[in-house]
Amino acid sequence: MKHRKFGATGHDVSVIGQGTWYIDRGDRKSAVAALRRGLDLGMTHVDTAEMYGDAELVIAEAIAGRRDETYLVSKVLPSNASRRGTIAACERSLTRLKTDRLDCYLLHWRGSVPLSETVAALEQLVSAGKIRSWGVSNFDADDLDELLGVAGEGKIACNQVLYHLQERAIEYAVIPWCAKHDVAVVAYSPFGHNDFPDSRSKGGAALQTIAKRHGASTRQVALAFLARDPHVFPIPKAGSAEHAADNAAAGDLSLSAEDIASLDQAFPRGPKPRSLPML
Repeated sequence: MKHRKFGATGHDVSVIGQGTWYIDRGDRKSAVAALRRGLDLGMTHVDTAEMYGDAELVIAEAIAGRRDETYLVSKVLPSNASRRGTIAACERSLTRLKTDRLDCYLLHWRGSVPLSETVAALEQLVSAGKIRSWGVSNFDADDLDELLGVAGEGKIACNQVLYHLQERAIEYAVIPWCAKHDVAVVAYSPFGHNDFPDSRSKGGAALQTIAKRHGASTRQVALAFLARDPHVFPIPKAGSAEHAADNAAAGDLSLSAEDIASLDQAFPRGPKPRSLPML
């Protein structure tokens, strides 16, 4: 599994990570096995959130005895993002995850609490050793501008946003902004939300052609397309060890210029949206 520098943090993080939204809804034994298999194959970036039900408890079981090899990320809800609320939410996540620190802690999306208050709490958590870095999720370029004005350069580790072949809106402004300011882009729902391209569609056919050329799966090709940008870190979810292994193999798949051009044509970006898409 290839690793890259995760924004301005200086930490080396696996190109492909592991998402955990809804991971608590299925068979727990399979979910734990999937996460552990992912770790075995180098997908050491594990992402969760206080909003994800019991996902933090599932992760705690999966990473038991392996905390030091895991780049562990969680998120605070905007409704909890006051100075006192952020610190309390972080402590709850640490307890559920059975760890003494997070590698990165994110504001899940922007709410009514002033950014200055949330940033102050995040910096306090860094100083206390509870988190190693912090970032945000679902922030558009104008929100990032405002955040930068509050925090300054070199503080924002990442921006986690919706990004998949059929939803490429972040390529207009968010990815360029993050590249300029050395902020990692974490791609959530990289296969779409239950709408991965059907094999009978134009896009599905293009994926199959490229997959056959590389001896890969179509989902590996989709992940490799997102990860073609050195600032992007996709975090697919897996419900089984086999699915995790398939995701991990994308970390070593390099697409050719011809492959990328073909996917660009099959999955055009479309017009620039008025607001940032999110789930």
